[in-house]
Amino acid sequence: MPEASETGAVEVEAKPRPPLSRNTLLRALVELQTWWREAIVGQTDHARTIENVRVESLLTSRYIFMTLMSAGIAILGLLLSSPAVVIGAMLLSPLMNPIIGTGFALATGDTHWLRRCGKALAVGSALAVLFCALIVVSSPLQTVTAEIAARTRPNLFDLLVALFSALAGSYALIRGREGTIVGVAIATALMPPLAVVGFGLATANWTVFGGALGLFITNLVTIALTAAVMARIYGYRSGLTERQSRLQSLVIVTVFVALAVPLGFSLRTIAWEANGQRIVNQEVADAFTKRARVDQPVVDWDVEPVAITASVFTPEFRADADAEIARRLERRLGRPVTVTVDQFQVGTDPGAAEQAALAQARAREAAEASERQIADLAQNLALIAGVERNDVMVDRESRRALATARPLEGLRLAGYRELERRLGRTTPGWTVQLRPPLQPLPTITLDGDKPDDSGTQALSLIEWAARRTGNPVALSGPEAALAPLVARLELAGIQVTSRAEPGSIVTATWTLN
Repeated sequence: MPEASETGAVEVEAKPRPPLSRNTLLRALVELQTWWREAIVGQTDHARTIENVRVESLLTSRYIFMTLMSAGIAILGLLLSSPAVVIGAMLLSPLMNPIIGTGFALATGDTHWLRRCGKALAVGSALAVLFCALIVVSSPLQTVTAEIAARTRPNLFDLLVALFSALAGSYALIRGREGTIVGVAIATALMPPLAVVGFGLATANWTVFGGALGLFITNLVTIALTAAVMARIYGYRSGLTERQSRLQSLVIVTVFVALAVPLGFSLRTIAWEANGQRIVNQEVADAFTKRARVDQPVVDWDVEPVAITASVFTPEFRADADAEIARRLERRLGRPVTVTVDQFQVGTDPGAAEQAALAQARAREAAEASERQIADLAQNLALIAGVERNDVMVDRESRRALATARPLEGLRLAGYRELERRLGRTTPGWTVQLRPPLQPLPTITLDGDKPDDSGTQALSLIEWAARRTGNPVALSGPEAALAPLVARLELAGIQVTSRAEPGSIVTATWTLN
């Protein structure tokens, strides 16, 4: 019987809660299933969603056009290493639609729809790869950029990105939130890997080809199977029997595992290399005094032995640094290594090493910027001249670039000179020279015995063209006007012949060597 306390209140002994029984858990699961079926599945417009997905996932002229445009933008963005352009290609790409459609076709057991989605995917992917390969073959830029290299090593994280994106995209379609698909298209990036496949095909770089194809297949299969799972969870009924349905679930799980295992090994390799880079940084720094400063060591993991190069600014030179660092790294990495450390001896003043390292970094950055400027200048000059990059002469010492232009229909001497001026304004400090084709020279109009405004411009153009081509010029016209014109051209180093003729203009022609 409960006892009364000093205050008169009756104390009731607390009884322990009974443990959750198996029946209680089963009842809770049944109630949750009932709620899901009635409140979620029952409120989903299955017919509308199926119709929307079906319409967008089939092979149409719009689908082909948008695939080609997306592929073209993607490969140009990759060649230019421009993330903004690549993102634009992701937004345009319609490849997500037939992949999601494949998932829903699997969930509903619609084999006819599944075949049509497969056809759309196959045709779209093949056209995208071939179109990108054609652009690369036609392009003077065929270098593996950072944007291209980033899509050649798929790993487990790429599978997870595709998985989460497919969950979000399927949910958005089922719940009527189609706008979310834009973000999903950016996250999964289906078109850039296909564009890199085209790049690898065009350049016969099978490492790039295989890596990018692996990334695309990873994204495709993961999205399709995830969409199928989501569709089944939301009650999209399949025409399969219960046994076939269980078999399909087993196949989906098996495929995910088959994808995850090699991608997991790839991720493990990337993680090992990242940890190895940290070890290299540490051992190189430990080999010198605390006053030394080490530039980021460069490690080439793809060669045997592993090649390591570094620059160190130190007040104390160490003759045995390479051998000592190599011995430590071989013990910690478990692989043979070769180490090359360029040591730059600096003063013992505090901050001397930091100042030297900063000066070298600035010099390296300036050199890299200068090389990029030279490459851009040569490429742009080749484009406006209508020639190959190898046909452009670049003199780094005198900072001069020269190209001989091919005849372009409708472009006159004034147009070639304007192209040269525009390019010259974009590269200050450089002399840009575009040698034009031998086209008819302009007529010099006169105001009395002197050139008028139009004639002065014509004379300037004749002088420019003659200096660029190195060809002599013949002038004919009134004798009083010829003498100063000949003197000006000869002063510019141009060979000139003249012939006096009556008239009010001076005509100029080429005198071929």
